[in-house]
Amino acid sequence: MALLEHPVPDQSRFLILDGPDHAVEAISQRPQAWEWVHARSLPHLLAALREGPFAGFLVDPNIPGVRDELGRMAEAQRILESLDIGIAILDSNWCIKWANCTFQGWCEVGPLGKPILQALGNPVIRDGDTHPFDTASSGLSTRFRLFFESRNRFVAAHLSPLVAEGGERSYVIQCRDITARVQQQQKLDALHQAGSTLAGLDPEILEEMPVEQRIQLLKKNLLKSIHEVLKYEVIEIRMLDRRTNKLEPLLAEGMSSEAEHRDLFAKPEGNGVTGYVAATHHSYVCSDAPTDCHYIKGAEGARSSMTVPLMIQDQVIGTFNVESPEPNAFGPDDLQFAELFAREIARALYTLELLNAQRICSVSASLTAVNKEIALPVDTILTTASQTLSNYMGLPDPVKTALKRVLDQARKVKANIQKVGAGIGPSRPSVSVIDGLSPTRLQGIRVLVVDASEEFRQNAHCILEHLGCVVETAETVGEALTLAPVSTYDAIILDIKPPDMKGYDAYLHLREAQPNARIIMMVEFGYDAEHTLVKCRQAGVKFFLFKPFMVNQLVTALDCPEPTTMQSQPPKAVTIS
Repeated sequence: MALLEHPVPDQSRFLILDGPDHAVEAISQRPQAWEWVHARSLPHLLAALREGPFAGFLVDPNIPGVRDELGRMAEAQRILESLDIGIAILDSNWCIKWANCTFQGWCEVGPLGKPILQALGNPVIRDGDTHPFDTASSGLSTRFRLFFESRNRFVAAHLSPLVAEGGERSYVIQCRDITARVQQQQKLDALHQAGSTLAGLDPEILEEMPVEQRIQLLKKNLLKSIHEVLKYEVIEIRMLDRRTNKLEPLLAEGMSSEAEHRDLFAKPEGNGVTGYVAATHHSYVCSDAPTDCHYIKGAEGARSSMTVPLMIQDQVIGTFNVESPEPNAFGPDDLQFAELFAREIARALYTLELLNAQRICSVSASLTAVNKEIALPVDTILTTASQTLSNYMGLPDPVKTALKRVLDQARKVKANIQKVGAGIGPSRPSVSVIDGLSPTRLQGIRVLVVDASEEFRQNAHCILEHLGCVVETAETVGEALTLAPVSTYDAIILDIKPPDMKGYDAYLHLREAQPNARIIMMVEFGYDAEHTLVKCRQAGVKFFLFKPFMVNQLVTALDCPEPTTMQSQPPKAVTIS
């Protein structure tokens, strides 16, 4: 027989659970003034304890089943206390009757007998059910989120009513700390916002900005985002020059002067972690810099570093590196966020045209201006003169001769200005983004581009003329058909959805007008209600480009000896859309 004292010393009521032969002896040794309440079974004893209060209770462990039941209760209590989920039982007034250790650890004071929100330090109810206690009072379970502002902690809560006993309702609340998950989502949202900020300027504004000014703008936005979102102070970003395989510094902060100006190449050995990452295309976390075989001293006192590649469609364009004075400073979550942010950096570099602004056309800035300001107007002159010749076949011979002379001179204007621009431009661009494509590879190929987008036609002039092509453009198929009878083209690049007729019909007309030209159809992904792609294939089209496509894919379509479909070529250069 065991006597367990209850923390209510001013009471003289005792609860007893025993066999019929044991209670009298135990009671005879106690003052007669004590009141004894008998329980016939363990459930009855527990029910009586809930109704209390009692100064103590007596249990005979030899009663069959009692020892096992008490053991199960102790095991259940141990499990509840070891859970990382906070659990509490609340009375009808929302005061805490019982709480496990995890829940009590969140409370600022002893929670028993106190209203739940007061015991927790008055957190704010956020998200989910904004009136959870009213919902639970109506007999329904509910979910909501608690925010502990002073500790920046988030807790997900599930509140459920329990079966009423004796007419009094009680409730159980289960709480799980979700701070890490919420903070991770907040960081992801911040990364997305940072990415939007990096590339958030209007393209027309960017178009008017010099390259160096764009770079300075990107540096400013990058530093702000890295400090505010990733909380890193020592950073370095380098860009890969594919002509030399050299990693050129773009931005550095906190690095030593020697490290900032060090020559590094995309090689797995002898070029630090940065060179290793650029060569292997894989991120690298250096946990202990002094002992790492790849690490070369960057920041003063650095003990660890993390470097990730900047990638555009599986091609490395640079590296993003951060360093810390603490060993093992970067874990899996840090690496995940750095890789996500590296995508935003790469996308911003691409969007802002830092890699290709005024460099795709390597001849010079003057040639770029020619392509923007003169190429399309000259195309209009060509189209108009050709249309006049086609529509008025009965014109006097001198008029026809004059119109043909207009056509010849218009083409000569473009050729001469391109020649002058090439002569005054640099011998080669400082950063090449059309890797492995010689400016003479397509020398002299005559190309007609048919697309309703003025921007696309301008880009076609800029890029293809850089590669040696002779380019003319038309906004509609009708314009293209006026050029076709008075010109000879080696290739026609045709949008599959021209504005003035169906793509299949456009192909047939141009095929008839230019039977020796290679026709390349440009296709956008999406539902094709007219089944144009299928019909064009059946009619003999062998060359397709799926927008957006890479420059090297276009070159292959123009240059390859065998028919091919270009949607799966490995990207190596600039995307055109």
